[in-house]
Amino acid sequence: MYIAKENRYNTMVYKRCGKSGLKLPAVSLGLWHNFGGEVTYENSKKMLCAAFDLGITHFDLANNYGPPPGSAEETFGKALRDALGPYRDEMVISTKAGYYMWPGPYGEWGSKKYLISSLDQSLKRMGLEYVDIFYHHRPDPDTPVEESMEALAAAISQGKALYVGISNYGPEDTVHAIEALKQLGVRLLIHQPSYSMFNRWPEDGLYDVLEQNGVGSIPFSPLAQGLLTNRYLNGIPADSRAAGSSIFLREESVTAEAIDKVRKLNALAEERGQTLAQMALAWLHRSPVTASVIIGASKLEQIVDCAGVVERMAFSEEELVRIEGILAGE
Repeated sequence: MYIAKENRYNTMVYKRCGKSGLKLPAVSLGLWHNFGGEVTYENSKKMLCAAFDLGITHFDLANNYGPPPGSAEETFGKALRDALGPYRDEMVISTKAGYYMWPGPYGEWGSKKYLISSLDQSLKRMGLEYVDIFYHHRPDPDTPVEESMEALAAAISQGKALYVGISNYGPEDTVHAIEALKQLGVRLLIHQPSYSMFNRWPEDGLYDVLEQNGVGSIPFSPLAQGLLTNRYLNGIPADSRAAGSSIFLREESVTAEAIDKVRKLNALAEERGQTLAQMALAWLHRSPVTASVIIGASKLEQIVDCAGVVERMAFSEEELVRIEGILAGE
């Protein structure tokens, strides 16, 4: 029988999400690709419970997470029934809809029909009455933003979600979504963009929009699919994502230039007394807009390493300048 550690809140840092009352842990656990039906349930449950023991209270899912699609939610639901269920009110659980989930015209994108149907399916898979955050996973070029936001607002009014968010929306679409929700009497809580030292598109207007409107951010892929870890300091390991058939990090992305930057960043991280992964996560927290960062993990030690970011999150101005120089290839 699982009993959570009494000291689980002693070290984790919790940050307010935008101008809301909700606080999120500095590190959140995403169930994107390592908690589906193709991995052992016992390992998944062990990592989920260990994360909670580290003060990681936020678990991020989506309808299509697996593989196969839907299986990550099923795994999480089983872990709730077997272990974590008594602590439901201490957790922030999110899910999303937007990508392909089932055949026919109602199985993806952003119609109200799809979004509400998908949320109902997600709740059933997880055995929940509601999620804390429900996201529209990607903007739909063929559906008015107003309709997609009506679906998010409906999720709240129906008691199926407490807060709503968006993911992968650019700055202009984000403004449109904020305004559409405002007309419905709903505030946008959070935006989930891809963001890392090697992928800085949110700095081109998105973070300004979020800050101006009191919306929090929770970046995904903060470690550039593992590139911003010590895994690639000496080239491409045989058991790494880049060496395999992963669609997320391809071998051609791990260039000599990228490896050189990783080595220089790692040297700075060592000077700071932390791992490269920890420094990369801390760097995203340099902005007050960032409420949390979503990590993925296939091994428990990866979660433990990332949770250690809280031991040193601040940067000196000199360190930030050095990082900018490294990333610029200087």
